[in-house]
Amino acid sequence: MKLNRRHVESTALVLGFLAAALATSWTSLGIQIDKDAYDWMLRLYEPPPWRTETMLLAIDEQSLQTSGGVRGLRTAIAEGLTYLAATSPKVVALDATVADVTDPEPDAVLGAALRRTPRLVLPCQLLPDGSGFEDPLPRYLQWGAAIGHVHADADAVNRAIPLEKATGTKRRWALALEAFRVSRNAHIVESVNDLEVAGIVIPARRADSRRMWIRYLPPSMPGVPRISLKQLRDNPALAERFRDKAVFLGVTAQTATRDRLMTPYSGLPMSGVEIHAQAFETIAQGRFFTPAPGWMELAFCMLLTVASWSAFTFLSGVRSYFAAAGVLAAAHVVPYLLFRHGTVFPYAPSLGSSWLTLVASAAYQHFVVRRRMLRAELDRGRYRQAMHFVTHEMRTPLTAIQGSSELMGRYALTEEKRKQMAQMINSESKRLGRMIEIFLNVERLSAGEIEMKQDCFSARELIAVCVERAMPLADRKRISVLVEEIPDETLTGDRELMEYALYNLLTNAVKYSGARTQVTVRARRDGERLRLAVEDQGIGMEEKETRKIFQKFYRTSGAEQSGEAGTGIGLSIVEEIVTRHHGAIEVSSRPGAGSCFTLVLPARPAAPQDATHTNS
Repeated sequence: MKLNRRHVESTALVLGFLAAALATSWTSLGIQIDKDAYDWMLRLYEPPPWRTETMLLAIDEQSLQTSGGVRGLRTAIAEGLTYLAATSPKVVALDATVADVTDPEPDAVLGAALRRTPRLVLPCQLLPDGSGFEDPLPRYLQWGAAIGHVHADADAVNRAIPLEKATGTKRRWALALEAFRVSRNAHIVESVNDLEVAGIVIPARRADSRRMWIRYLPPSMPGVPRISLKQLRDNPALAERFRDKAVFLGVTAQTATRDRLMTPYSGLPMSGVEIHAQAFETIAQGRFFTPAPGWMELAFCMLLTVASWSAFTFLSGVRSYFAAAGVLAAAHVVPYLLFRHGTVFPYAPSLGSSWLTLVASAAYQHFVVRRRMLRAELDRGRYRQAMHFVTHEMRTPLTAIQGSSELMGRYALTEEKRKQMAQMINSESKRLGRMIEIFLNVERLSAGEIEMKQDCFSARELIAVCVERAMPLADRKRISVLVEEIPDETLTGDRELMEYALYNLLTNAVKYSGARTQVTVRARRDGERLRLAVEDQGIGMEEKETRKIFQKFYRTSGAEQSGEAGTGIGLSIVEEIVTRHHGAIEVSSRPGAGSCFTLVLPARPAAPQDATHTNS
């Protein structure tokens, strides 16, 4: 489909809003929208339930109190490891810091328990200054099958964990990842965009610290099964439930740790050890979320933009609003559908692209295109009026020609009478031809399809001819036409068009002046220009109307009320003619005090033989 100026303007506007939408999506507001949308979609989507592979051995408040409080924490950990050692779990991941030296006896008890625990993954964390890792004591490290960091996303709501932490020459994998690797007795194979462990490919890019979204167990599932240390003390047989499980041992008591984070599901904080267990479940089940590639994001936003633009550019009425509703539905539904299939599509770009571009397109169509259409319809109506007026004006010479020719053919007229009628037919036909030619030439001139003549003619002769043609109209209203002394100047341009312009000003002055008033024509040289003025004592006009009178088909309120026939096209033609002659037209007026129109035209001194003097 061929694009016109309207389409180009609206396209530029919509693309600008698309750029704004994409730029906004990278701001803190856009990032927060994406996070909130992720949480909402995670809560909305209910995945099929699965059998969990992990269990928690929790040191809760009661377990901690019966172990002597915080000072007995290492003893409690050792006790829990002792229960686990007898059940042969797939792996034991310890989420409790054992990096400092305490009392010798609890340290020794813990060391012995660590030694008896197979497939043990010990914790570490990055030092606050980033200079290295805070690892377990060297005496404990020798008993661990692996060591993993315990960091989560530094955000108010924990949605993901970095699978990799590095500083200097040291690097640590996440506790959950190391626990999975040990449970499968496998190796980690790296690439730029993912990790592979025991045949499971984890989408985690190196560029963002191998960040992995956690597929939290939905509320419909009971969550990660847990047994507290106190429950084991009360019923040691419960330890059998840990057999062949991936066990995460850690402190859940709020008095002993601040390691509790909000999740997209829970209304209450979740302990860090359970978050690591949920991350292990995500890997073990292969239920990953993959970020949508950049090209997909850009392509979808462009598609929304094109659809939004098309909805209000090529459609109208109810159909355009139905199309807009479809675009908005796609912008909101497609990210969710992708989410159900494990692809995280940023919500802010699609939201901004659809809403902003739809608003921009609708606003442009309403405030710009609709206004242009209304103006065009109004112009067409006025143009039809102008054509009606032109045809009405043509009826006079046509009636004279038809009547005279009919009389000449029907009756035997004297030679003198026949000659008079023939002269009248010739005169009226020429007049009709001039009217048609001038009207067509002015239209072609406005469209830039005609070149003006470049003749030299006398300003005095121009004024004399126009005044003579206007005198019959002035005599009927008993209006005197005063032509003041005209300087001897020569104008260059199209004389017929200039006659039309000046004659139009004279006839307007006579038409809108009362009986027994005066119209004055004056001219004076102003540098290299001639100022030719036509002043009347007519109805005048408001100042605000003087700024509109050169618009096509505009008529002042006074002109409408005067009862004089007109179309409002004359002054627009006059302005076009004067502008084409590299001149200008000025107007001053007051209601009830008359108007003065001044043509400011380039002039040069006229040759003496061309100069004539006319005064009426």
